[in-house]
Amino acid sequence: MKAYERLLKYVTVWTTSDENSTTVPTTKRQLDLGNLLVEEMKEMGLSDVSMDEYGYVYGYLPATEGMEDVTPLGLIAHLDTAPDFNGQNVKPQIIQDYNGEDVVLGTSGRVLAVKDFPRLKGYKGRTLITTDGTSLLGADDKAGIAEILTAAEDLMREKTPHGKICIAFTPDEEVGGGAQYLKIKEFGATYGYTLDGSHEGEIQFENFNAAGAEVTVHGVNVHPGSAKDIMKNAQTIAMEIHGLLPKDACPEKTEGYEGFYHMTEFNGNVEQAVMRYIIRDFDPVTFVEKQEKLRQAVAQINETYGEGTAEVKIEESYRNMREKIEPCMQLIDYAKEACKEAGVEPDIAPIRGGTDGARLSFVGLPCPNLGTGGDGFHGPFEHITVEGMDLSVEIIKNIIKKM
Repeated sequence: MKAYERLLKYVTVWTTSDENSTTVPTTKRQLDLGNLLVEEMKEMGLSDVSMDEYGYVYGYLPATEGMEDVTPLGLIAHLDTAPDFNGQNVKPQIIQDYNGEDVVLGTSGRVLAVKDFPRLKGYKGRTLITTDGTSLLGADDKAGIAEILTAAEDLMREKTPHGKICIAFTPDEEVGGGAQYLKIKEFGATYGYTLDGSHEGEIQFENFNAAGAEVTVHGVNVHPGSAKDIMKNAQTIAMEIHGLLPKDACPEKTEGYEGFYHMTEFNGNVEQAVMRYIIRDFDPVTFVEKQEKLRQAVAQINETYGEGTAEVKIEESYRNMREKIEPCMQLIDYAKEACKEAGVEPDIAPIRGGTDGARLSFVGLPCPNLGTGGDGFHGPFEHITVEGMDLSVEIIKNIIKKM
């Protein structure tokens, strides 16, 4: 099968994870794709294929004769799609010989615009796969799954000499749990790559340092007609706290290595208001400074309105994997060479987010991230090209030949 054919099969399975769930996996529907993959991997001839009690799918391509001493390599992608947008009833649009112009997404009223996604111009002549505007596509990260299995199938069919290839598909990556229960020792890889990036040729070994913050404001509610010098409106006080943060340090005004505060949720009334943030920064020093800035904003409000008016809880989520990849930069060299051999210009770019690979790098499996040929993830503008997926498969195979 071609990689895109696998993708079109996988996106029919609803696998959205749930950040509010306490189960593992967070949604049972992820197991539907896991079971499908187990059967497919067995039919392909992979060894020791299984899905564990947490929904992690494992399979192995044993080393070919004479290659048993080659360093075992892990290839990892995730089963779930992001809860940011509808992931059910995905109906892809397949546009052959794409003209490089704006694409109307079904009857949704949405348009995939070149001005928003300028890489589209370079896809002229390719086969473009988009959504119909009512759901995300699911290429994040079902494209990664499809490319890993296509590369494995190609290696077997082409009888390419290779070391042991360890394959894992994880649940709950989009809600931060993807690496939590991966059995690293049993998995058996010394190094790995996640296939969870965007355009083909992308190579990532730096990611945000990440934290989550919850700010709670306690107000005082009395009748508004007699509220002077008594009422404390928790909602407006919460807005004051937000106003004390740097106004341009937000996702919509930052790029590259710039960090941000992102308010993901605001709930409240006069009596109590709660704001939830994610805090992101590549630099460990300014990452800590951002956390302290939020604490200072809360302290300032307490000085103004009285101690206990506001409180903040901050919990770090993950760290920049760079420090764990730098001792094994041959992984980046292999990826760069593999891209060039596939006719793709390597693009070393920081991840303005996190991956399973970031977390795995800190528990003993150095794991940079590779592009899959897609873009516009987590929403209705997600898209990918058939040719980009094919090139990503070639890059995987070229890396394996270098191990």
